[in-house]
Amino acid sequence: MTNHTRVTEFTLLGIPETEGLENVLLFLFSTLYACALLGNLLLLTAVISSPQLHTPMYFFLGNLSIFDMGFCSTTAPKMLSYLSGQGGGISFQGCVVQLFFYHCLGCTECFLYTVMAYDRFVAICFPLRYTIIMNHRVCCVLATGTWMSGCVHATILTCLTFQLPYCGPSEVSYYFCDMPAVLPLACEDHSLAQRVGFTNVGLLSLICFFLILVSYTRIGISISKIRSTEGRQRAFSTFSAHLTAIICAYGPVIVIYLQPNPSPLLGAVIQILNNLVTPTINPLIYSLRNKDVKAALRHVFLKKGLSLESK
Repeated sequence: MTNHTRVTEFTLLGIPETEGLENVLLFLFSTLYACALLGNLLLLTAVISSPQLHTPMYFFLGNLSIFDMGFCSTTAPKMLSYLSGQGGGISFQGCVVQLFFYHCLGCTECFLYTVMAYDRFVAICFPLRYTIIMNHRVCCVLATGTWMSGCVHATILTCLTFQLPYCGPSEVSYYFCDMPAVLPLACEDHSLAQRVGFTNVGLLSLICFFLILVSYTRIGISISKIRSTEGRQRAFSTFSAHLTAIICAYGPVIVIYLQPNPSPLLGAVIQILNNLVTPTINPLIYSLRNKDVKAALRHVFLKKGLSLESK
């Protein structure tokens, strides 16, 4: 038997092939992160404060804002710390937590997009029965199910990754702790864990994406049968907003996890699109094209302005 020294800290080496660009990337990613937090916070505030938005669609949209803020916060602070020159050290426990929450929130978002597609399917294809089918109890069950499924998925991947012994080296060739970057550092054969992890993530994304496509195909058929031009445009506006957000979210995941040997730079770019860009543009997609959300935000700012004037 051989004695091994257990790794207590990993070192994140950052984004591959970006030496000398730290200041530029720090400014860019700081801006994206701030916009993602502010945009999702405003959207969540509008949904909570406006009784007009207390409907199933906006209930799930509020959940999406919470997930987006948590998802980008899983990786962005450590990446910004590294880019600002504070070092890329992360404790073993911190690496475990980062990997767990990254996959927990990422998986939860995948399920949430699927639930939102089902919600739009019921709203457009069965408008008269919408409030009966998507009642408060059903919405709570679906939201809780997305949370629980994300936790189970992340627990499986985290256990697969960290049940292996890590005794050195401790340099993670990436900007956050993810399975493809951490597993090669294990002291034992990690091929089984890697195959199971990639299959799990890839199949989960494809199944959810397939269910979404089925829902949107039915939605498209129903929209084409609407005789009113105004009704058709309103339905298509909501449908296209959801479809745009889903393409932005699922595209990077499918590309990165279904490639056998993706280049490190391409993988990092796709992950950053998924981690920072998608949470930033989601509030824009759902607010700029939605009159109800814009009206709610105007009401929030007007009420805030009046309260400040009264003081």
